[in-house]
Amino acid sequence: MTTNSRSSRGFTLLELMIVVVVMAILASIAITQYSRYAYRARRADAKELLLRVANAQERYYSTFNTYAADPVTGALKLGSANSERGYYTVTITGDNLTKAFTATANVVAGGAQAKDVCGALSIDSSGVKLPAASDATKNSNGLCW
Repeated sequence: MTTNSRSSRGFTLLELMIVVVVMAILASIAITQYSRYAYRARRADAKELLLRVANAQERYYSTFNTYAADPVTGALKLGSANSERGYYTVTITGDNLTKAFTATANVVAGGAQAKDVCGALSIDSSGVKLPAASDATKNSNGLCW
């Protein structure tokens, strides 16, 4: 009784190395895609904060006919200049706060969101959101807003 010695030996080293290489390629693609998703998901923290600030600014303006200069100590009373999950901090700027404001959510230095291609997000009193969707350099992984 003869048996084929090739079929009973198992895997060769070359076959195992090919499997390892294929798994490494798939893992690198999956990690990259997960990182992009995680950045987009954490960006919602800044969006929520900026929309809350913009709404509070409009309420303040309807009462006092000027925009508030500070989101924390001013009449906005948001409680904190940090986003709920701590990935962003907000600042309010404007040359003349009686006419316009710009609220900017800056990434916390050294935080999980520090390498996000969108960087700081902002909204102004006319509702313009930056970075704009047409900014191809910052929107390589999808829309920032």
